[in-house]
Amino acid sequence: MTDHLTAPPAPPRATAPRPTVAAYARLAKLDIVDYYIGLPLVFAMTLPLLGPRADTLGFLLLVLLAEVAVVAAMVAFDDVTGYRDGSDAANYGSDAARRRLARKPLVAGTLTEAQALRFGRAATVASVVLWTAVVALAPHRPLWAVIGAALCLVASVQYSWGLKISYRGFQELFLVGLGVGWVLVPYGLLVGHVDGFVIVQALIFGGGPMIFGLYSNTNDADGDRSAGRITVAAKVTPRTNTVFIIAVTALETLLVTGSHLLGIAPWWFPTVLLPVIALRIVQLYTGFVAGDILRARRMAIHTHRATVVLLLAANLAAPLLPDTLW
Repeated sequence: MTDHLTAPPAPPRATAPRPTVAAYARLAKLDIVDYYIGLPLVFAMTLPLLGPRADTLGFLLLVLLAEVAVVAAMVAFDDVTGYRDGSDAANYGSDAARRRLARKPLVAGTLTEAQALRFGRAATVASVVLWTAVVALAPHRPLWAVIGAALCLVASVQYSWGLKISYRGFQELFLVGLGVGWVLVPYGLLVGHVDGFVIVQALIFGGGPMIFGLYSNTNDADGDRSAGRITVAAKVTPRTNTVFIIAVTALETLLVTGSHLLGIAPWWFPTVLLPVIALRIVQLYTGFVAGDILRARRMAIHTHRATVVLLLAANLAAPLLPDTLW
């Protein structure tokens, strides 16, 4: 009898990972609250004008849901793009222990590209629905606030997708602009107008994510450069990038002190933010003298959150403070 050769068994087909709620939560970056904490600040700023009203809290809760949906869409598409061009693997591969590789589900293998795309599209639809509801239910609808809400939504979804504005040299501008918009827009929808001091606080708030983004970009410069992502850190020399970050930090301090000297901010504003100025100096030392960029980035995140806590407390206490010190 002739023996028949038995073909080797076919290798098992790769199966898509079973998606979990935790994986989608990591994709949506729900642990990054740094844009959402502007809403308590908005509440504190509107409290002297509107009082402690339940409908204001309900409205801000709706805004929070809309913001979460926008960020979920933005970061989902950003992860897909970073996975496709290899920048996430390059930027997170060597720092997995310090930067928590699990926060990048596509690189970690806990979600597929198709799953992330479906999530991003669903979050985009939810964003449109929720922001439409926000505008429809707002006590006021100044045109600038409605346009600002739409611009924040569209720019966020296009951050790394479609127009890919973060790849075209507008990343730093976007980071500060989104923070400013997400203070001014809900404030305007609640009150109907803004004043100079509200704008100054919005600029301080928006500068926080931009500053810790600059430290991230410094660490990620090689990976971003190879992927064609245009950031300041990827396009200039390390020395020039250091000077740029120092200049941005100094500009924040100038805004804090100058707004008071120009009569825009009350006397307590620079006093309250003195700890922030000190922390910014420590960040610069940690990142560019001690050479620990990722630690400086973490410090910048905590500084942003501390800034919001200080502003929140000061705005709540402001009605009890004298108008001047003399």
